[in-house]
Amino acid sequence: MPWYDNFFSGLVQEAWKAAQTDEQTELEADFLNDVLALQPGQRVLDVFCGYGRHAIELARLGYSVTGVDISTESILQLQKTAQREKLSIEALAGDFLTVPLASGFQGAYCMGNSFSFFPHDQMAVFLEKIAGSLTPGGYFVADTAMIAESVLPDFQERSWMQIGDITFLMENEYDARASCVTAHLTYLRNGQTEHRTSRHYIYTVAELHRLFQKTGLIVTEQFGNLDGSDFQLGDERLLLIARKSE
Repeated sequence: MPWYDNFFSGLVQEAWKAAQTDEQTELEADFLNDVLALQPGQRVLDVFCGYGRHAIELARLGYSVTGVDISTESILQLQKTAQREKLSIEALAGDFLTVPLASGFQGAYCMGNSFSFFPHDQMAVFLEKIAGSLTPGGYFVADTAMIAESVLPDFQERSWMQIGDITFLMENEYDARASCVTAHLTYLRNGQTEHRTSRHYIYTVAELHRLFQKTGLIVTEQFGNLDGSDFQLGDERLLLIARKSE
């Protein structure tokens, strides 16, 4: 069973939702709308869609969106929103690596820092599935903050933050052999405490270029922000834009 199978529920979900602003979602949806180069009515795949903050915005623009997420709680919420607004969204609950998925998507994206869930062998399978879902020439956007050039120069063993009325504590361990950050997380609110453990696998930008290329996804751009600036050492975020080979 993968670590993320039962991770996304309860205070974790509430803290994640509270941390995302409408402005951030709109900026990211505008970015996706630009770089995916889609036409209204075309099909786009949202990998690890969560409760659908990007899927909803893109569906409002006229795209047909399929979202996949392992959190049944999130998928049910997305289905209700899609039904209420009469949006063209198909929301599928399940592990992306194993859930049956159609092909013929003109674009795909993985936003929200879920891209780093997989060790090398599973990452190859993950990218192969995405590439197999795309039509030739279709674009894929990968968003991650867990990149070697971002994490390792200023690795933090402990941190905390306040998200609304939820206190979020994090203790990190780095395994150099596996290139993996294991985070022990504690969420606190009004006497309620929840503990979780997550694992994020760390890749260099060059490693991702090679993995993408092996699966038929050619990286065309690497941004350090939504403004299109080129990724530099120490940037907190990497946005990779790749095109499926013809």
